[in-house]
Amino acid sequence: MIPAREPAAPVRRGAALRWAALAAAAAGPGLMVMLADTDAGSIITAAQSGARWGYAMILPQVALIPVLFLVQEMTVRLGVATGRGHGELIRERFGAPWAALSVATLFLSSVGALITEFAGIAGFGLLFGVPAWLSVSLSTLLLVALGLSGSYRRVERVGVAVGLLELLFIPAAFMAHPDVGALTAGLGRLPLADRGYVFLVAANVGAVIMPWMVFYQQGAVCDKGLRPRQLAGARWDTLVGSVVTQAVMIAVVVATAATVGRAHPGQELRSVGEIAAALSPFIGAVAAKVVFGLAVAGASFVAALVVSIAGAYGVGEALGRPHSLNRPVRQAPLFYGAYTLAHVGGAVLVILSAGRLVDVSVGVEVMNALLLPVVLGFLLLLEARALPRRWRMRGAHRLAAWVASALVMAFGLYMAVTMV
Repeated sequence: MIPAREPAAPVRRGAALRWAALAAAAAGPGLMVMLADTDAGSIITAAQSGARWGYAMILPQVALIPVLFLVQEMTVRLGVATGRGHGELIRERFGAPWAALSVATLFLSSVGALITEFAGIAGFGLLFGVPAWLSVSLSTLLLVALGLSGSYRRVERVGVAVGLLELLFIPAAFMAHPDVGALTAGLGRLPLADRGYVFLVAANVGAVIMPWMVFYQQGAVCDKGLRPRQLAGARWDTLVGSVVTQAVMIAVVVATAATVGRAHPGQELRSVGEIAAALSPFIGAVAAKVVFGLAVAGASFVAALVVSIAGAYGVGEALGRPHSLNRPVRQAPLFYGAYTLAHVGGAVLVILSAGRLVDVSVGVEVMNALLLPVVLGFLLLLEARALPRRWRMRGAHRLAAWVASALVMAFGLYMAVTMV
C-alpha cells in the first residue's frame, strides 16, 4: 500500500508566515524615509502645482514612483550587503577627503532642510495662534529628547506614527469634490511646451530625491541590523513607502486643483497659512486648519527627524566615529552632538528669519538640486564597486536605475539654474 502524501498546504503556510515575519522585521526604514520625503517643501510644491496646472500635474507624480524606488533600493542593497553606511563606504572606497566633502555638503543640506521643516511646524502653530518661536522651540526639545533616548526602534516607531498623519491629505482631496471628468482629462495632458509647466515638473522631481534620503536609509538599514535574508522585505518596505508618499503628493495636487486651481488658477501658495486660507472657502475653515494642518505637522516632524539623523550618520561615518541611535550618548558624543546641533541651528534660523522664510526655502531647494549629481554619482559608483558581483544590478534593472538617476540630476540642475 502506497502511503498517502502529507498535504503541502501547511508547508506553504509555514513558508508564507516565515516570509511575512522577515518582511515585518525589515519594515520601517523605507516607509519612514519616504514619509519624510513628503516634507513641508514638497507639500508646498505640490500645492502650487495643483493650483497652477490642475490635474495635469498628476501623471508626473505617478511616474516618480518607480524613480523613487529604483534610487532608494540601491541604498538598501548597499546597507544590507556591506553593513556600512553611505559615508563610511565613500571613505573606504574613495578616501577620507571625498568622504569629508560629501558629508560637509550633506550637513549643510540637512540644516537647510530643517529650516523648511521647522517653517512648516511654525506655519501649523500659527494656524491656531501659537507663535512661531514657541511651536519651533517645543518641537526642537521633543525631537532632541527622542533622538537622545538611545533606541533606534523607538525613534522609528514614533517617526512612522507621526508621519502617517500625512494620510489626512487623502480625505482632504475627497472633501474638495474633484470633477472626475476633468481629472481623467488632466491625466492625458502634458503641456511640455510651456516653460512654467516644465519648471514645476523639475521642482517636483527635485523634491523627490534629497541628498539626506540616501544617507538616512542606508544608515538606518545598518542601525536596524538587517541581514541579507531580509533584503526582500526591505525592498517591499521601500516600494510601499514610494507608493504612499506619492499618493500623498497626488492628494495635495487634487485638493488644490479642485479648489484653488478651478476658482483662482495660478494663485501663489507659498506657505502653510496661504494654502489653508485658500482651501477654507471650499472645504471649510475647520477642516482646512485641522486636517491640512495636522498633515503638514506630521510631515514636517518626521522629515526633521530623518534629516537630522541622516546628517549625524554622515558625520560619524566620514570620520570613523561611533554613529548609532542604539548607543548611549557617552559612547557616541559626536553623533549625538551633530544631531542636536542640526536641530538647534535649524530652529534658531527659522525663529530669526521670520517673514523671510520663502527666500530661505528657495535657497535650500537650489542647494539640494546642486548636490544631487554628487550624491547620486557616489551612489551609482558604490553600487558598481562596493557590492559583490552577485548583488549588483544587471541588464534592464541597471539601465533603468542609471536613466532614472540621470533624469533626477538633470531636472534638479535645470531647476537650480532657472531659479538662480
